[in-house]
Amino acid sequence: MRILAIADEESAYLWDYFEKSKLQGIDLIISCGDLDPHYLSFLATFTSAPVLYVCGNHDDKYAQIPPEGCICIDDQIYVYKGVRILGLGGSMRYKPGEHQYTERGMKKRVHKLWFQLLRRRGFDILVTHAPAYELNDGRDLPHQGFRVFLNLMEKYRPKYFLHGHVHMSYGRQHKRYDKYQDTHVINAFERCVFDFEDENPGEHIR
Repeated sequence: MRILAIADEESAYLWDYFEKSKLQGIDLIISCGDLDPHYLSFLATFTSAPVLYVCGNHDDKYAQIPPEGCICIDDQIYVYKGVRILGLGGSMRYKPGEHQYTERGMKKRVHKLWFQLLRRRGFDILVTHAPAYELNDGRDLPHQGFRVFLNLMEKYRPKYFLHGHVHMSYGRQHKRYDKYQDTHVINAFERCVFDFEDENPGEHIR
């Protein structure tokens, strides 16, 4: 299964200079948040692949302008072709606003998923907006990651963890790829493509 992961910054390659052939071979599109809803709707229009998304901390507008033709997977395990995908959007709370959580608040969200996690026997891909704590995150509160994401990876051993929020264009050099125990970690900033079945995705992400 070939997956296009996107986050934080609309790709000119896909939007301004779009050609339908650029989405050929893509089986699934996953947004990790902070993208224009019209951008997600645009992509959904030109592909038969499902477009899944979680909300970023700047996605308050989704309540009034939801991405048409796309599927929000926040707080649920979405199954596509046998692949279990868990969505937990939002960032660390640093000011009043939607889609921001304290560590305790994010833990409460995870706790409410206990039945889905039991029923689905875990998950294969964790999709979030924020990174995990001290795993490619920032030391400032707005970009600090959540410890509970580390707990989820330690307990359920998903194959992939996709996140956004920390732009690779920031002064600090954030990595596209990392690994935490058995989980391949991908920063979806702007866009990247990987194969779910790939045993060494760090070598082939593009």
